[in-house]
Amino acid sequence: MVFSLKKIYKQFIQPASGKTDEVSEHAIQVATAALLIEMMKADGKVIEDERKAVMQTIQSKFNLTDDEAKSLQELAKEKKRKATDYYEFTSLIHKGLSYEQKVEIIEHLWEIALTDKHLDKHEEYIVRKIADLIYVEHKDFIEAKLKIKKKLSL
Repeated sequence: MVFSLKKIYKQFIQPASGKTDEVSEHAIQVATAALLIEMMKADGKVIEDERKAVMQTIQSKFNLTDDEAKSLQELAKEKKRKATDYYEFTSLIHKGLSYEQKVEIIEHLWEIALTDKHLDKHEEYIVRKIADLIYVEHKDFIEAKLKIKKKLSL
């Protein structure tokens, strides 16, 4: 188990180059997956549609195979379990993504939150908190919510 976690760390988190100020694509993937998982669990109940939505988002966003997506999700769960707050994840996203990509992350979070056709106050709080931490403007936060509501016909 320890060996496989080290292997996953090297594959998904360790910076690709020797530069520590550069955020690797794998670190962004883990951070994004961790936030999606957090959103899935925010209302205290996880339904199968949410699990599927998280997996599909991870696979399509990062162009991963089933096995790669499962490995990434497991690593993200472990990192999320050890994290004390969102900063560990949001700081990577803030440093490593463009503004448009950050808005896309917020859209993904709204999609997970609204998968069950109900928006819990904890889910809304988490999306708002993450949007603030990655410096997404309030108008874009609201537009992302409306876009996803329209997409899901809510």
